[in-house]
Amino acid sequence: MRSALTFLVATSIGLLAGNASASADLAKAKNCTACHAVDKKLLGPAFKDIATKYANDKDALAKLSKKVREGGAGVWGQVPMPANPQVTVDEAATLVKWILGAR
Repeated sequence: MRSALTFLVATSIGLLAGNASASADLAKAKNCTACHAVDKKLLGPAFKDIATKYANDKDALAKLSKKVREGGAGVWGQVPMPANPQVTVDEAATLVKWILGAR
């Protein structure tokens, strides 16, 4: 029983780490990292800063997923975020979930 529990915990951790890695790879593949970094501001805000800003916003997933695809301006300054229509709705949600977990 103990070895089964250990296996389940290790497998869960591996899946979570794999998902985080896959999302980081998706962010790179969709060119998010051209303007954003996890822990520092580039052209756009750091993913950690985005996660902190939206931590208590129950609508953050929908709001930010839309912003990933349609772009926007004014929330983080005057530099606009371009639209990313090449990012699917599902990919946008995956990216935003990963970003919101960056704190």
